[in-house]
Amino acid sequence: MVKQTSPVPESMRRPTICVTLSGCTADEMLADAARATAVGADLCEVRLDKLWVEEKFSEPQSDSDSNEEKNQRRATYSPPEYIPKPFDSVDLSQALDAFKGGIDLPVVLTCRPERQGGHFPGTEEERISVLRAAIDSGVSWIDLESDIDSKIRTELIKIASSKTNVISSTHFQDEPSNASEIISDIEEMSDSGDIIKVCYTTNGKNSALKLFEAAWMIKDSGNKTAIMGIGAGGDWTRIHAPLLNQELVYSTMETGSHLSSQGRINASDLLIAWEMLNYD
Repeated sequence: MVKQTSPVPESMRRPTICVTLSGCTADEMLADAARATAVGADLCEVRLDKLWVEEKFSEPQSDSDSNEEKNQRRATYSPPEYIPKPFDSVDLSQALDAFKGGIDLPVVLTCRPERQGGHFPGTEEERISVLRAAIDSGVSWIDLESDIDSKIRTELIKIASSKTNVISSTHFQDEPSNASEIISDIEEMSDSGDIIKVCYTTNGKNSALKLFEAAWMIKDSGNKTAIMGIGAGGDWTRIHAPLLNQELVYSTMETGSHLSSQGRINASDLLIAWEMLNYD
């Protein structure tokens, strides 16, 4: 049971900064890991599910476009399209060896299914085999969704045992109705991992305030949490994570104004924000 607390200020500590690596190949992720290490990240998340997709970006503008049209298009962010690849097109063992030997920071291995906003195009059986291989590689952290079949999830946690820590995650497609709903979700997951990660769809300040309120109410509960949103306002709990006693904050090495509308934040910008807010 999560214990709710009154809003009494406590001393702050810096949460762990986890950079989710960009790219859809091992080489691209390794290059991003080097950048993350240089800016002072504590942890890297490797999205294994992205190894099974290919990024397709919008076509560049033709020379016939007017300058006004070019400037307008340049200012508009167009997310890439992810084209699925066959399961047997990826040498997982080789990729895991590359990550193990090429990333200096501790690593979280994640293979996010499409049902929770990920990109893995294969079957659930194939995805579970990826998670087993990830744990067997001796990685520091593994992300296990809370909705994995309970018998299989118990087996994966047993395999991880003391050698690999578990992030128990749920990515909700809907906006939370209130802070109590978020706390209830965390209570249900409280015994399912070493860190509880919940992510909701956010649509602005109303959504952001619900996340902030929930994080504030349980900040002294003893639970290790990462509460965030995807969408406008989703970065509020990331920016104020030290105040909210969040255990883990996800960031990126990507840059651009589109990050704010997605609820994400660049790792360097996050550190600058914490310094400006005296969260150190």
